[in-house]
Amino acid sequence: MTFFPPRSQAGLQVTHSTQSLNTNVPECDDHPHEECAVFGAWDIADAAAITALGLHALQHRGQEASGILTHDGAGFHSHRGLGLVGDVFGDPRVMASLPGSCAIGHNRYSTTGDTLLRNVQPLFAEFEFGGLGVAHNGNLTNAVTLRRALVRRGCLFQSTTDSEVFIHLIAISLYSTVEDRLIDALKQVQGAYSLVVLSESTLMGVRDPMGVRPLVLGRIPGAANDASGWILASESCGLDICGAEFVRDIEPGELVIIDKNGIRSVRPFAKTRSRFCVFEYIYFARPDSVLDGRAVYNVRKRIGEELARESAVEADVVVPVPDSGVPSAIGYSQASGIPFELGIIRNHYVGRTFIEPTDQIRHLGVRLKHSANQPMIDGKRVILVDDSIVRGTTSRKIVDMVRAAGAKEVHMRISSPPTRHSCFYGIDTPERSQLLAAQNDLKRMAELIGVDSLAFISLDGLYRALGHEEGRNPEKVAFCDACFTGEYPITLTDHDLEFGPGTA
Repeated sequence: MTFFPPRSQAGLQVTHSTQSLNTNVPECDDHPHEECAVFGAWDIADAAAITALGLHALQHRGQEASGILTHDGAGFHSHRGLGLVGDVFGDPRVMASLPGSCAIGHNRYSTTGDTLLRNVQPLFAEFEFGGLGVAHNGNLTNAVTLRRALVRRGCLFQSTTDSEVFIHLIAISLYSTVEDRLIDALKQVQGAYSLVVLSESTLMGVRDPMGVRPLVLGRIPGAANDASGWILASESCGLDICGAEFVRDIEPGELVIIDKNGIRSVRPFAKTRSRFCVFEYIYFARPDSVLDGRAVYNVRKRIGEELARESAVEADVVVPVPDSGVPSAIGYSQASGIPFELGIIRNHYVGRTFIEPTDQIRHLGVRLKHSANQPMIDGKRVILVDDSIVRGTTSRKIVDMVRAAGAKEVHMRISSPPTRHSCFYGIDTPERSQLLAAQNDLKRMAELIGVDSLAFISLDGLYRALGHEEGRNPEKVAFCDACFTGEYPITLTDHDLEFGPGTA
């Protein structure tokens, strides 16, 4: 969900020194971030409440804003707001204003520019065939070209996200049915996306032809009218919270249409090789989700096992950087025989706006969210396991904190390969000039973050953890791993060259 910054910001380059780390970067900006979650409910009593529950389970995919659109058979009802799902939909009066047995919802993550209500989804418009709402996860790589062409045609954009491109492409389509208009729009866009779309008579869900972004299908038995209600969600954890049974993943390039006659599938694109985002398994997805038949938690444990085999080191304790490093640290401990301990404790109750970020507070840095469990660390050789290193600023703060707690040695193991390239497909990553691994070799990275040794899982090791025993086959690459390899499976166009990887 790309932002279109003012022209004066286009092409802005930020330099990065290889000699030191900018330790004033907020901790939340030193991890890659997923942009959005999408959710859809069809023929379910209290669809808005079910959607709010689903969005709550998918909160990790976006914390800046949330929205729900419902249809009650007579008209559409919408509520959108800034903040967490509980903040936006915690008032019973808000939920009462969203009647209907059909709904779509959206959680949004934002890092570029201000978070504005006009950019909060689902987006809604009235067409000649009736109302239509769209919720979108991902990035369109030809968004700038499409937007300029649409503006020249007289289209008036109300937001600064590429998601609105879908609305205008549907509006100008010459096809008669909603389904055909949506397909017409989809064939004009390039990029990685999953969509849920609600009209007066249908709920539709679609993934891009390579299936980079996730979308799953579920069912609630005995829903409205004593029939089975259908659920679409970014992850299976969005089904679990509302008691829905997992049916299957929406396949790459598949459009599912749910209406009063049931569910059917359309495949409007030529078949191509799937390239699901490998970072979903490493970091983005909730560990209790199942994606493409793989339990995320088990994959992360296997990554830790591979790490232990590839980069063994003598130590006394394995310590995860919470929370994302926990499963891999367990796997590392089990494979190495080195005890696992919670040597770092996370404070789950400190939000991003807990306190004004003055220079003094920034100096405290990571301690607002993490504290060392000194008895588990003091006098020991510690292996820290984390999911990734982006800028390296948080890693440096964590290492300093662990050393201050008395660690004799600190070794860091990372459950992803080095992040050397920016993502243009819906993940918020800095420009290459700010990526530590793009600017420094392994030895220099270890010096900058202050560890005795540093190792990342290899690409082959990552693929083995995902069930590809032969490792990564360069002739038949199974995942999108462009952030590690620079091999972008979807064409990069003017959007990427002009605005860089900064996302919504």
